[in-house]
Amino acid sequence: MNSFCHVESPIGRLLLTSNGMALTGLFTRPEHKAYATKGWAQDATVAPLSVAALQLSEYFAGTRRAFDLPMHLDGTPFQQRVWRELMEIPYGETWSYGQLAKRIGNPNASRAVGLANGQNPISILVPCHRVIGADGSLTGYGGGLERKSWLLAHEGYYQISGSVTLKITPLPSGRLAATPKPP
Repeated sequence: MNSFCHVESPIGRLLLTSNGMALTGLFTRPEHKAYATKGWAQDATVAPLSVAALQLSEYFAGTRRAFDLPMHLDGTPFQQRVWRELMEIPYGETWSYGQLAKRIGNPNASRAVGLANGQNPISILVPCHRVIGADGSLTGYGGGLERKSWLLAHEGYYQISGSVTLKITPLPSGRLAATPKPP
């Protein structure tokens, strides 16, 4: 049975979906509504929704860096390749769209990689937020750039601003603070 639940987080309410065997969706945008079609039930106890909620809680608390959940990502073979490679980006690091394209063996596919990245149905766990522009800029994110910034800051991402390297830190208010990185 298809089930869903909501999880509160520092970046807002998350919508998780499951087919009863695997996680099928994790959406960060508030406009993603719970399913109201036949065959969907709101039930946070259905596997693996309860485990996903727990692991997300640990991630946001800073005690989890990797997820261990069955996931089913429905997409084209190309999208599947991109999403598999996204899961290779280490916690606290970023890759550019070009780097990701090279990693899947198609260095001229930066735009296609970006489109596949944008169709990722399980954000955070399949860390599409760790992909940035070639110039280091924070480019599109399905959950919005504010959430992408927060997630990267939460993972300890450092951003270069001129000749200063800044540590971006999420604040309890949800805003971000930037301080010079210690030498």
